[in-house]
Amino acid sequence: MNQVPLQPISFPRAPEKILIIKPSALGDIIHTLPFLAATRATFPKAEIHWVVAKGLHTLLEEHPLINRLWLLDKDRWKQLSRLRETIPEINKFRKELGEERFDVSIDLSGLLRSGLITLAANARYKLGFSDSDEGSPLFYTHKIEGGKQIHAVERYLKLAAMMGCDTSTVNFPMPPYPKDSLLLASLPEHFCVMAPSAGKEANRWPADRFGKLAASLPLPSIIISNKADSGIGAETVANSNNKAINLAGKTSLKELVSLISRARFLVTNDTGPMHIAAALNIPVFAIFGPANPVRTGPYGTIHTVIQEQKNCIPCYRRKPCAHWSCMKNISVERVRQTIYNNIALYK
Repeated sequence: MNQVPLQPISFPRAPEKILIIKPSALGDIIHTLPFLAATRATFPKAEIHWVVAKGLHTLLEEHPLINRLWLLDKDRWKQLSRLRETIPEINKFRKELGEERFDVSIDLSGLLRSGLITLAANARYKLGFSDSDEGSPLFYTHKIEGGKQIHAVERYLKLAAMMGCDTSTVNFPMPPYPKDSLLLASLPEHFCVMAPSAGKEANRWPADRFGKLAASLPLPSIIISNKADSGIGAETVANSNNKAINLAGKTSLKELVSLISRARFLVTNDTGPMHIAAALNIPVFAIFGPANPVRTGPYGTIHTVIQEQKNCIPCYRRKPCAHWSCMKNISVERVRQTIYNNIALYK
């Protein structure tokens, strides 16, 4: 294994094929866009491929900076009942990936699965973080410490700098999304968006509080979530005194981007739409409980994190603890007043 380089890698020639390995999740994919921008700017003639989870791939489709998407059907492949079909599919994926003869692969996930994808791609230069998990650094030829107390965007850009890319500016090249649609045409002229869901239960400010917040604001709130959490959206709307509009589970990923792009602001838990809004420069009010906003908060200076100051934060729990005071102590009035202090509201 090569030692951590003190200088950027000196490629004998400009890489012609580059593979980005970042299958999920939604927020992580948004965090990778500045890495993509820096890589494309430095290697404008290279083919850039991206390994992405099936389902999330729809966000990146037709992205002008990406030449090919490789779909990882991880939700289906982990079903033991499908093992007979899965093994040939995985072998085909592995074989075709290796046949591409990538010059450089970059593992931004740092997990065993992504490490195995790195191995399968068999690029000459295999880049990753030395402080990644699950033994994935064993698969890299070149690695650097990412650091645990910096934002994910800046962590990923460390690997871009390792490739000799200019990382002095941070750009989020969003994929194309519809500017007009029947969905948008049906919405009020002015609105905010609320995202009451989150992948981890402990990160969810109670849905009824989102609803009561929506009832207290002078402009309508659009409620969003994925299909699996549409019940959380319905509970939010039920507590909004008919002031919230329920689009939970009703938008595609690109429609979600389009919707957020028109919002006055977003009120959210620690979840993917928060990062979409930040990338679009839409003001974010992010309600954090046990997670660490330094690492995964909204990126940029126009956003506001609302979080309790407690010695037990961050604990990164997935499920609420016995007291869960990090979330329960955040009142509707506190969030409402924070919004009023930062945004000029109007009907």
